[in-house]
Amino acid sequence: MLWVKAFHIVSMVCWFAALFYLPRLFVYHVDATDALSKDRFTIMERRLYRGIAIPSMIATIVFGGWLMSFNPAYYHSAGWLQVKLGIVVLLIIYHHICGSYVKKFAAGTVNKSGRFFRVFNELPVLALIAIVILAVVRPF
Repeated sequence: MLWVKAFHIVSMVCWFAALFYLPRLFVYHVDATDALSKDRFTIMERRLYRGIAIPSMIATIVFGGWLMSFNPAYYHSAGWLQVKLGIVVLLIIYHHICGSYVKKFAAGTVNKSGRFFRVFNELPVLALIAIVILAVVRPF
């Protein structure tokens, strides 16, 4: 179980790293003025999303499910876990919204500002704080 927990934490850290950095790339992409920079950001966004974010999300979900399988009766009745899983669902939605922005940037159809993406970039921070508190403190 400890090996599974370790891999769950590692994959979660990688997933959050991608979710923190990808919207920051969106900020730089929106602010870029030359075609070379825009092309570079498009490549970076695509590689980060496909090469790190997607595999890390999948690994996080797989290892998390595997962890729950060790003691399903406890985990299905734990209130803190139910809230944590709700936040994970919101993160998966956020992840897919990021994917839609990757496609929109590649197509040149983004109509959001750098300020929007700066605020958008802070949402996974709030999720991380909540998830860590729920998993460590287990308040209910």
